[in-house]
Amino acid sequence: MAITLERKQEIIETFKRHDNDTGSPEVQIALLTENINSLNDHLRVHKKDHHSRRGLLKMVGHRRNLLNYLKEKDVTRYRELVDKLGLRR
Repeated sequence: MAITLERKQEIIETFKRHDNDTGSPEVQIALLTENINSLNDHLRVHKKDHHSRRGLLKMVGHRRNLLNYLKEKDVTRYRELVDKLGLRR
């Protein structure tokens, strides 16, 4: 269920804003999106796993808050990130 260290490094490399960046909203949102997609696949198979479903809902809420923060801070960065991640279809 959890993403591998190699995949996590790929995501950080793709979305980082500077060399030592691991905590910018873009990186956090991208990592949460990867975890959310992984959990969605898990829950399609294990429909009665309510504990994981709660964790998924918490992650979705956290991502929503980060997206709202980024939208207030810089709309162009928000729009680029949404397009890159494929959110808001």
